[in-house]
Amino acid sequence: MAYTFEEVKARLKEIEIDESFDCIVAIACGGIVPAGMLSEKLSLPVHLLHISLRDSSNRPMYDAPRLVSDINCDVKGKRVLLVEDRIKTGATVRYAVDLLREKGAAVVKTFAVNGPADYSLYDCECFPFPWKLYPVKK
Repeated sequence: MAYTFEEVKARLKEIEIDESFDCIVAIACGGIVPAGMLSEKLSLPVHLLHISLRDSSNRPMYDAPRLVSDINCDVKGKRVLLVEDRIKTGATVRYAVDLLREKGAAVVKTFAVNGPADYSLYDCECFPFPWKLYPVKK
């Protein structure tokens, strides 16, 4: 089933997030759009964590996720909401959680538009996003 941007936005507006966080960390590129929507809902700043595993066609490029560039903020002692668009195998999110904990985050909870997470909007086998971000090719 395909959802419109408005349907995803409405579902995000309804979700109860019953914890407080200091910041949102988006896994770039997929987590940027949902992190922006959550930022508006929770009035929190968004920081980026550039991790690469799959190409723009969602095919694995590497055996394991790789850090492309380090997180652009200090998370030491902070409660972090980590945002991803889709969690399928969980490899990228587990890698990101480990990185944030190594950087000293006090708490790391996960949010996914689709897939298993601490907070999730959907859990569908096939979920076509109503947005698509492509990395800039150099």
